[in-house]
Amino acid sequence: MRIFKILTLFLLVLLIMEGCKIGKNYTKPETELPETFRFDQDSTTVNAEIEWWGMFRDSLLDTLVRYALVNNNDLLIAAQHIEQARLGLKIQKAEMLPKFDMSAQASRGNYAGFKLDNTGNNFTLTGSMSWEIDLWGKYRRMNEAARAQFLSTSYGYQFMRISLITAVATTYFQLLEYREKLAISESTFEIRDRSLEMIRQRFDAGIIPEIDLNHAQIQTGLAEAAIPYYKRLIGQTENYLSVLLGQVPQSIKDTVMLENVVVDPNIPAGLPSELLLRRPDILSAEQELVAQNAYVAVAQADRLPSISLTGLFGAASSELSSFFTGGAAWSIGAGLISPLFHWRQKSNRLKIERSMYEAAIHNYDNVVLNALREVEDILVAIETLKNEQTAYQRTVNAALNAQKLSGERYDRGVANYIEYLESQRQAFETQLQLVGVKQQLLSSYIQLYKALGGGWTVDTSTK
Repeated sequence: MRIFKILTLFLLVLLIMEGCKIGKNYTKPETELPETFRFDQDSTTVNAEIEWWGMFRDSLLDTLVRYALVNNNDLLIAAQHIEQARLGLKIQKAEMLPKFDMSAQASRGNYAGFKLDNTGNNFTLTGSMSWEIDLWGKYRRMNEAARAQFLSTSYGYQFMRISLITAVATTYFQLLEYREKLAISESTFEIRDRSLEMIRQRFDAGIIPEIDLNHAQIQTGLAEAAIPYYKRLIGQTENYLSVLLGQVPQSIKDTVMLENVVVDPNIPAGLPSELLLRRPDILSAEQELVAQNAYVAVAQADRLPSISLTGLFGAASSELSSFFTGGAAWSIGAGLISPLFHWRQKSNRLKIERSMYEAAIHNYDNVVLNALREVEDILVAIETLKNEQTAYQRTVNAALNAQKLSGERYDRGVANYIEYLESQRQAFETQLQLVGVKQQLLSSYIQLYKALGGGWTVDTSTK
């Protein structure tokens, strides 16, 4: 019965202390969101765990992403930050518990705070306890802040993980783009070099003027200069991709052609409200807001008096033989500390924390708005890049055919050389532009994956 009374009294004290927790509890900010995205016509079921990059059906890309997720140094650093935040949370929780310390001392001399008549021994063993009662909930609020910081760090890790997948895939597609442009440049140079040789022979025979030879030399030189340019871009892109993989710069082999990359042509974006539940940067910004709300309460509690309990128990003796047989020394005390002369300083600290809380609200709103903008930008980019790719494909087909026909016309003497050169230039440039648009479209799919906060699966349910 006595134990039951003590337990009841203890629970009552806890309830009273909980009721004394100062400050406002966190409430999620109200955010105005549109019902649908402007450029989205389909629905989706979000699945952040899906290995989304596998939808490109590129085994090398799949291997690169998996390798990067294990070996990327920035991601490994972020994982250590999570561990640091987790340990910090444990440390903060321990602040609510009593602190026990022990000290032992042995000395010999004729001074013990004052001079003694004789030289003697002195042995002491003391244990101490101190505990600041969390009367106003300051430490509980600090626990809330530490937990929010831990969650924010965890969400930051998830955001970095998504960003890493995005960077690896985008860089990989850029590598495919540069290699395909290099192949186009080399092929164009071979064609123009052969043409230049024929033009030189005709000039030597006095059939054509020198201006035709100069134009041929210019076009051949432009194609030739493009070869080292794209080789340089290929090498630099391979170096960057290697660093993302956590390895020394090296060549990336066994890549496919850009045109052979398969992708789902219809990727939905879902509902705007789902972003608040799955985008790690939004979740991280919200946890920063939770932490700052708790810091406001901590600053409020810091202006109020604090009560601490202290205890001391030990033994002292001049001889080791009688150390444990002598009487024990002990003391118990309580103290109250209240800010007096630095009240204004603590009030200003509270104002700072409140200002930081308001800033955290605006930061959260800004993160949400930018998330919506990112999705909208990428959706419209995908929609327009598809049309742009179709237009460029028609242009390339026409330019290649025009290059063939103008060459035949020039050989027969029907067309002048300027017409033939112009058709060569258009064929070369439009092929490069088409490859660039293909890469932009594939990268936009990757950016959409990042903007949506993870992967997705198409919702085929009947509405």
